[in-house]
Order: sequence, then structure tokens, then C-alpha cells
Amino acid sequence: MDRREFVASLVAGGCAGMCVDLTLFPLDTIKTRLQSQQGFYKAGGFRGIYAGVPSAAVGSFPNAAAFFVTYECAKSLLGAGGAPAAPQAAPVTHMLAASLGEVVACLIRVPTEVVKQRAQASPSSSTYSILLATLREEGVRGLYRGYGSTVLREIPFSLVQFPLWEYLKTLWSRRQGHMLSPWQSAVCGALAGAVSAFVTTPLDVAKTRIMLAKAGSTTASSSIPLVLYDVWRSRGLPGLFAGSVPRVALISLGGFIFLGAYEKHHAVAFKSRQELSGMAK
Repeated sequence: MDRREFVASLVAGGCAGMCVDLTLFPLDTIKTRLQSQQGFYKAGGFRGIYAGVPSAAVGSFPNAAAFFVTYECAKSLLGAGGAPAAPQAAPVTHMLAASLGEVVACLIRVPTEVVKQRAQASPSSSTYSILLATLREEGVRGLYRGYGSTVLREIPFSLVQFPLWEYLKTLWSRRQGHMLSPWQSAVCGALAGAVSAFVTTPLDVAKTRIMLAKAGSTTASSSIPLVLYDVWRSRGLPGLFAGSVPRVALISLGGFIFLGAYEKHHAVAFKSRQELSGMAK
């Protein structure tokens, strides 16, 4: 990536992420409360639907920017020459790039997610008071509780979403004989997001339970398989897919806005680059 492409990825990814996180925040709150161990109504029901939004506002730009910069850099490195440049290897390149992007982005995402979800499940407490309580009781490590489970949720999600998004774009582009417009890329992003969101809902349930558990409890230190088994034993299949409807809606709409805005920024950057190239000639 040259400097202009790097800046475009940083700004496009960050702006798109903020737009999604803040616009669709109520759906995220409903999903969190449906997945919480205490149950939807005890976690707040429809009250305080914007509880935790300051945490999301602070973390959304750097989180999304970190993901897309890493994703684009990894794609450039993995696809530069040699066997990985072959078309049939493109899905593998996208999977590896997206996975690496998630590992990096989670360094920013997890602390904001911990504070946000605890505020969502306790609407009577402010975001700031929850941050202070977490630091007082568990230290900085408390802000990273659930890092492993978040990464193990995000990587399978990205392994489905991004190769599917790229595949749908390629398929549609071939059928119409030219590159897709940003809104068409956004539709592909919505479809890819919906599929990915549904199949990874159980992992999201486990991640939410681990983050919301009281410090020192069994769930707080449990692994994803143990938490999933506990949910299965107590609530069955519906428990494993708790919050799947708002999660699919959230990520489908989010994929449309996020990936569409990202493609729009890239289209503008590409057009500017062509104009500059033409002027140089």
C-alpha cells in the first residue's frame, strides 16, 4: 500500500465503523440483554437503550481503522507475487488478512466491548463508573477479559464474511461486465454479514457471558466450550442462538453501511489517483 491508500483505509474504515456502531447501537443493546445470564428484562429490557454508547463512541473509529488498515496491508503482502497472487488463492488471502485484522483490532475492541456490554446489562450504572469499578476490582486485565473468546468469535466470522463478500462482488461484477458501484458492494456486504452473523451467534453468546460474569466466578474464567455446554444444558438450542435476530439485523445493516461506505471512500480515492496520474502525464 502507498501512503494515500493507507490513509484512505484508515479514514474509510474508521468513519464507516463509527457510523455503524452509533446508528445501530439500540440493536446491539437488545442483543446483549437477550444473551445475558440474568435474562432480557432483568438486564434492563427496553430501558436505557443507549447505555454504554460513550464506550462504543470512543472505540469504534480506532477499532475499525485498525482492522481495515491491517486487512489491506495483509492483502497487499499476501497477494504480492508468487502463488498467493493466483485467483484460486484469493479466498485464502482474504481469510488470512481478515483473521490478522481481527487479532489486531481486538486489542482496541475488547476493552471498549467489556465496558459497553456491562453498561448495557446494568443501565442504572454509568459507563465511567463501570470503567472505574472494573479497574478497581480486576485492574487492566479486567478490561481484556474475554479477549481470547472475542478473537475466537471474530476469526470464524471473518473467515465467512470477507471471502463471501469478495466472492459475491466478483460474481456480480462478472455478470454485469464491469466493476460494482458502492451500493452494490454494500448489498454484497449485507448478505455476507447476515450469513456470518447467524452461524457465529453461539460464539457471540459465549463471549457475552464471559464478559458479563462477576469477577472470580466460574464463567469469568471459563473457556468457550464450557460456557456453550452450560448454556446448552440450561437453555438448549434457543439459548445458543439467543439474540440471533437482532445480531443478524445489526450486522446485515452494519455490513451494508460499513462496507458500502468503505467502498465509496475507496472509489473516491481511486478516482483522485487516476486524475492525478492523468495530470502527471
